[in-house]
Amino acid sequence: MEQQWTNELAVAQVRVARPTDQLKEVERFYCEGVGLKKIGSFTEHRGYNGLMIGLPDAGYHLEFTEHSDGSPCPAPSKDNLLVLYIPNRDTIRHIAERLALMGYPEVEPENPYWAEKGVTIEDPDGWRLVFMNTEGI
Repeated sequence: MEQQWTNELAVAQVRVARPTDQLKEVERFYCEGVGLKKIGSFTEHRGYNGLMIGLPDAGYHLEFTEHSDGSPCPAPSKDNLLVLYIPNRDTIRHIAERLALMGYPEVEPENPYWAEKGVTIEDPDGWRLVFMNTEGI
């Protein structure tokens, strides 16, 4: 039986945010490499510069912030992942090839499950992104 979402938690938008010391390279990785779109940015807001990246017309996106005093953000374990489910294997291959040419090769996932139908790549800060094929799911 499928559980219905309640109106008690009527979420209008989801944002996943994290700091970086490499805002320009993160933008290059996620926009030029992955193919996500820059949907907003800000500069010098209370000492922060920021960038919002996501899918057009979607209620969820990524935010990266950089503080004027520095924003180191060591990557967590190799099993902390952002997973993008993509139905077309060729799309995944093209993205992985483009990222490899930019200096971001595929890495071995910590959990072998992600290698079955996916490609794992580390972003400029060492955070892992999985492109998971959904063909046949």
